[in-house]
Amino acid sequence: MVTLEEVAQLLYGAGEEMAGWQGTQDELIALASKAFPGKAFCVVRQWILIDLTVNPDEKEKLTGIGLLPATLYAHEVVLDSRNRFQSGMWVRSNFGVSFSQGYMFETKSTVYLLWGSGHRKEASVATAFSMKAA
Repeated sequence: MVTLEEVAQLLYGAGEEMAGWQGTQDELIALASKAFPGKAFCVVRQWILIDLTVNPDEKEKLTGIGLLPATLYAHEVVLDSRNRFQSGMWVRSNFGVSFSQGYMFETKSTVYLLWGSGHRKEASVATAFSMKAA
């Protein structure tokens, strides 16, 4: 069972600071469009890249099906290309499939564009995926 303390630590506790994209939103979207043509994107701020604590067997299973033991949480959606999320909402991704250039976190369906600074933290799968929209 996941405790409130574990979730609070993940959302508001200390973590490794990361820069993310420091240019304009338009520049970021243009880079993503070139790197992932036609793929949905979601520009986010105040983000947390979550490295999932998994055992070696779990890691092997994930990587065997092309997934990273990582997910992304963002306190603020800025823009979603397919209007799935409204500006100002929070979002948590599914498992990642790639993380490139320090600001593009890709899942099977979406590229999350990490605009501005954020954090990298570790959490259990249960803790990271305990956050669901009501």
